[in-house]
Amino acid sequence: MIAYVTVGADDIARAKRFYSALLPALGYALKEGPEGLSYALPAEPGQSPVLPDFYVKPAFDGRPASAGNGSMVAFEARNQKQVRDLHAAALAAGGSDEGRPGFRASYGPRFYVGYLRDPQGNKIALFSCNPKEPGRSG
Repeated sequence: MIAYVTVGADDIARAKRFYSALLPALGYALKEGPEGLSYALPAEPGQSPVLPDFYVKPAFDGRPASAGNGSMVAFEARNQKQVRDLHAAALAAGGSDEGRPGFRASYGPRFYVGYLRDPQGNKIALFSCNPKEPGRSG
């Protein structure tokens, strides 16, 4: 099981604006500290943590953060509308478009996805496979 994912950011304030435009809508709560941003899903008292956590931090080695070529983090949305809404909110919060929300011929008929880059260049996917919604035709 993946326990956490960390992406690097040189400008934590810009990263906070971007990620706070989408992660709270997916249920993540933010904790800020001197080491960066920590987003976690809530757990009831006595319940094990709901994983994975998502961290946004400066690079540990002190050098500039960089996006990994071929690396991507995907977040599941409740439905296609939420994918569209969060994609738009993330763009308005400083992200860049890497693929408008929609179906992709190379994926399953219900995989609805939009792609973004955060302000640092990290690739993010927002997707839904909600079986109650229409799938890709053809």
